[in-house]
Amino acid sequence: MWKFATALLALCPALAQAAQIDGAALSLPWMLPFAGLLLSIALCPIFLPKFWHHHFGKVAAFWAAAFALPYALLAGWPAMGGVLWHALLEEYIPFLLLLFALYTVSGGILVWGNLHGSAKLNTGILALGTVLASVMGTTGAAMLLIRPLLKANDNRQHNVHVVVFFIFLVANVGGGLTPLGDPPLFLGFLKGVDFMWTVEHMAAPVAFTSALLLGLFYLLDRHYFTKEGVLPVDKTPDSALKIYGKRNFWLLGAIVGLVLLSGMWRPGLGWSVFGVELALQDLVRDLGLLAVALLSLKITPAQVRAGNDFNWGPMQEVGKLFAGIFVAMAPALAILKAGSAGAMAGLVQLVSNPDGTPHDAMYFWLTGLLSAFLDNAPTYLVFFNLAHGDAAHMMGPLASTLMAISAGAVFMGAMSYIGNAPNFMVKAVAEDRGVKMPSFFGYMAWSVSCLLPVYILMTLVFFHY
Repeated sequence: MWKFATALLALCPALAQAAQIDGAALSLPWMLPFAGLLLSIALCPIFLPKFWHHHFGKVAAFWAAAFALPYALLAGWPAMGGVLWHALLEEYIPFLLLLFALYTVSGGILVWGNLHGSAKLNTGILALGTVLASVMGTTGAAMLLIRPLLKANDNRQHNVHVVVFFIFLVANVGGGLTPLGDPPLFLGFLKGVDFMWTVEHMAAPVAFTSALLLGLFYLLDRHYFTKEGVLPVDKTPDSALKIYGKRNFWLLGAIVGLVLLSGMWRPGLGWSVFGVELALQDLVRDLGLLAVALLSLKITPAQVRAGNDFNWGPMQEVGKLFAGIFVAMAPALAILKAGSAGAMAGLVQLVSNPDGTPHDAMYFWLTGLLSAFLDNAPTYLVFFNLAHGDAAHMMGPLASTLMAISAGAVFMGAMSYIGNAPNFMVKAVAEDRGVKMPSFFGYMAWSVSCLLPVYILMTLVFFHY
């Protein structure tokens, strides 16, 4: 992938003249590499786990090249180079730097000690994680709290449901309040959606869904705790909690400040780099995020990260996969942006009322169902562009539609292990600590039973037909 990118970047002088992809001129087969990559992400970890573990980067590169090479032959290498530059500078690098900063800083905060995993305590930890997910990202909050939660419940006879609801709330629903919380909302922020617009319009759906799920969890956990009690021997006896790496909390604040700065500070300065406009505020944000992550690595003692079992595996997987995703999805976004003139005109009609206005409930369910089985970040972009694609218009006349797309992408990422990156990360940590997590379809039995009724109620309350 990167060798291919390097070859294209050698054509830099011509890239400034590269035209945007004309979605109206593309047929549906151009979307096959994107579909192939997303299906690989969905199915290979299930059916070819060893192969996927060792070669997922090569698989992503293959599907990216499956689009890039034919398009370069058809439209020319400068045009393909322009597409690559656009994906790299405007979307991939900012997206990855935010995840890198959140993952690095949260990995430098160690919660040590143990509490008694009662229904009240577990519900409190889930509620805390739900709030923190929008401050430090679903990845950061999940990695910070999953280990203390597991230790608190390691003497419970039945604790699988605790991890399942942790994935529902902390790794997904809680990230719906701000662009910091979940990758789809940050991509929307990069497209021009105001930071505070997300806070204001997603507050009610997040509060509604979180309250229902927390209430359901408390009743279920109290039932199991009352019925089964605890094991006679506690693997990790109760002890006072201690927090190490506290200086990283200041760095979390710096991350929030940098993201807010890039959304509110508009000096009007920027540079055109091979046809891609780079604004000063975005460069300051991205360089600042990189500096914060490097500072966290320098000031955090090694034993603190060791206590968190910190490693770079999850970041490597996200980085390699999304490098392929941002390239392979370019034709899909272009076709959708073409609207009724493109090859996806039927989908445009499906999410539209007879008078041409958006059908918010359909946007919520289609965005959500695809997010459940593919990846919620590119799915968000697909429907964002299908609805209109202009952030100002989406925040104004189409505000309810943007809320439906945002809620679908964030909330229904919890429907399967593959819906959102932290889901698999939490599952891996839990299994490493001895929790017998359900299979792919076993987890979906939980999500269908617990989440679908909540989403139906949500549709009736927020997204009227």
